Amino acid sequence: MSVEAATVVVDDARTRARPPVRRIQPSRGLVPIDARELWRYRALLTYFIRRDVKSRYKQTFLGPLWAILRPLASMVLFSAIFGGLAGIKPGSDIPYPLFVYPGVLVFNYFSSVLTGSAACLLNVGGLMSKVYFPRLFAPVSAVTTPIVDFVIALVIVGGLFGYFGRVPSWHAVFLPAFFLLAITAGVGVGIWLAGVAVRYRDVQYLLPYATQFLMYATPVIYPPSFVPERYRWLLDLNPMTGVVSGFRWSLLGVQPPSLWSIVSSVCFGVVATGCGLFFFRRTERTIVDMI
Repeated sequence: MSVEAATVVVDDARTRARPPVRRIQPSRGLVPIDARELWRYRALLTYFIRRDVKSRYKQTFLGPLWAILRPLASMVLFSAIFGGLAGIKPGSDIPYPLFVYPGVLVFNYFSSVLTGSAACLLNVGGLMSKVYFPRLFAPVSAVTTPIVDFVIALVIVGGLFGYFGRVPSWHAVFLPAFFLLAITAGVGVGIWLAGVAVRYRDVQYLLPYATQFLMYATPVIYPPSFVPERYRWLLDLNPMTGVVSGFRWSLLGVQPPSLWSIVSSVCFGVVATGCGLFFFRRTERTIVDMI
C-alpha cells in the first residue's frame, strides 16, 4: 500500500471516530409549534397543573372554600348595590342574585386566567434558567388551573336554584360550548400576556384596572337590553359578551345572546390564539434573558 493510500485510510478512520457535531443556532422568522415536542413533554404539563392546583390555597385556613366564597361575595355585593340601590332589573322575573351569579362565575374564571398568565413565566423563571422544557406549558397551565375553581363554584348554582324555587333551563346542554368559548378567549389573551409581561412588568400593575374596566363593559351586572340600541354593537364587539350572555341563557333561559356577539367571541378566540402562539414562539428566544 502506498503512503498516499495509507494516509487516506487513516484520515477516513479518524473521520468515522470523530463524534458528531451539533450546532445550536437561533431560530429566525416565524417558528411553528412543535406538536411532537409538546406531546413528548406532556407529563411535565400534568405536573405543572397539579402543582398549581395544590399551591393555589396552600397554607390557607379555608382552602378550596375560597373558590366558592369569592364569587358568592361578589354576588351579594352586586345584588345589594346594583340590584338594590341602583335598581337594575334583569328584564325578567329572575331574581337578581340568580341573574348575576352565572356572569360573575364565568367572568371570574377569565379574570383568573389573565392574572395567572401575566405571572406564569416569572413563577417558573428559576426552572427555565436551569433546564429546558416547552415554555408554552406555563401559560397553558395558567389557563387550565382556574377550571378547578370554576367547577367547585358551579355547585352554588344548584343551591341558588333551590333557594329561589327555580329549575335550570333545558338550554343547560349548551353550557359546555359557551365555557369552551371562555377557555379559548382565555388561551388567546393569556398567551399574549405571558410574552408581554416578561418584557414589560407594568402589565401586572395595569392588569387589575383593565380587568375591572372589562367587567363593567361586559353584561355581568346588567342585561344587554340595559344598553341603548344604538350602542349595542359596541357591546357585541366585546368577546366576553357572547360568553356571559350565553352562559346566563343556558342556565336561566333568559334572552339568548345575539348572533354577532357569538361570532365576535369565536373569531376573537381563534384569531387571538393563533396569533398568540406565533408571537409567543417568537419572543420565547429571549425570555430567559429577561427574567
